[in-house]
Amino acid sequence: MAFATEHPVVAHSEYRAVDEVVRVGGDFEVVSPHNPAGDQPAAIDDLERRIKAGERDVVLLGATGTGKSATTAWLIERLQRPTLVMAPNKTLAAQLANELREMLPHNAVEYFVSYYDYYQPEAYIAQTDTYIEKDSSINDDVERLRHSATSSLLSRRDVVVVASVSCIYGLGTPQSYLDRSVELQVGTEVPRDGLLRLLVDVQYTRNDLSFTRGSFRVRGDTVEIIPSYEELAVRIEFFGDEIEALYYLHPLTGDVVRQVDSLRIFPATHYVAGPER
Repeated sequence: MAFATEHPVVAHSEYRAVDEVVRVGGDFEVVSPHNPAGDQPAAIDDLERRIKAGERDVVLLGATGTGKSATTAWLIERLQRPTLVMAPNKTLAAQLANELREMLPHNAVEYFVSYYDYYQPEAYIAQTDTYIEKDSSINDDVERLRHSATSSLLSRRDVVVVASVSCIYGLGTPQSYLDRSVELQVGTEVPRDGLLRLLVDVQYTRNDLSFTRGSFRVRGDTVEIIPSYEELAVRIEFFGDEIEALYYLHPLTGDVVRQVDSLRIFPATHYVAGPER
């Protein structure tokens, strides 16, 4: 027996393989008043040739101040491929990310390191019969940057991720993360209450008083969200069950930054799984 429903069923984004997702973004383009000089042109040509030939391990050596970051940016421009750049620690990763952002201002240069400011593992000292509880402190800004990196990888073609060794640890599958995202488009029918349930399902919390990252609030026919990976908030305006408008706005002032026709809300946490799991 079938039952008629008053509203359309709201679900997460329809299944798409990660490789089939339409990504935005243009070509990698270096913006710099300088051109490769000295040994840099030969190094770039050699690295490009070896990488395109399929070599897995290619090393760029150079003393401090010889322009290795610039050479890396020019190499990325040549290859036109999404790139992971690993640095030995957070400080060097941050420095390299800033340098690449200056040279690739129109592309998504992301920073992905451990979000712990402090981490004390659980321990037991037998000599004094002392138990030490696990303790940690998470940096919210670094956590946002981690989410920004993963969301960019699933929504843009022109991504450079600068990371520490933190990037080798698993976060779950990209497909699960994508499947739990919420795709919104102006003109589509999405019951407001159904959307709220979806947001809770992917770990967003409703808070009509304190509007913080990873939360949403409801004001009549308007839903506002601060995605876990954004500095801006998202406003969704409904007319009945139809999405009438989508905006990005400043979370403190409420000033509209830009209006868009569609957007995708990724989960508030990397650790999400479908109902079957």
